[in-house]
Amino acid sequence: MTKKNIWVIDDDPIYQILINKIIKKSAIFSNVCSFKNGKDAIDALNDSLENDDNLPDFILLDINMPVMSGWEFMKAFGLIKSSIGKQIIIYIVSSSIATEDKNKSKTYPDILGYLSKPVSINDLLLIASND
Repeated sequence: MTKKNIWVIDDDPIYQILINKIIKKSAIFSNVCSFKNGKDAIDALNDSLENDDNLPDFILLDINMPVMSGWEFMKAFGLIKSSIGKQIIIYIVSSSIATEDKNKSKTYPDILGYLSKPVSINDLLLIASND
């Protein structure tokens, strides 16, 4: 399995530390980048359009964030998707147990799944196997 790039978009600094440690411990991904909101991640995607190597293969996306929520990120992602030179697999990662959030995530073809926090190494193995 070729190692891939993964981006974590989540405003919780404690969760960021936790998920980064889990990702590194899993040794599945070659690079992890973290963003505290959807706008920072969209800006980074736009900056990386010229170089596919900097683009993520996977995104772990929180829903409820300041500045730009996960849903707003998905709307902005849809606007630039045709400019992206590779497929990016997105998973919603949330502490929300709201059925409407899970159902809404199914309306986006780029969202492959909905994971509950905290993400485990087994979850990462599952994500990586869906490539």
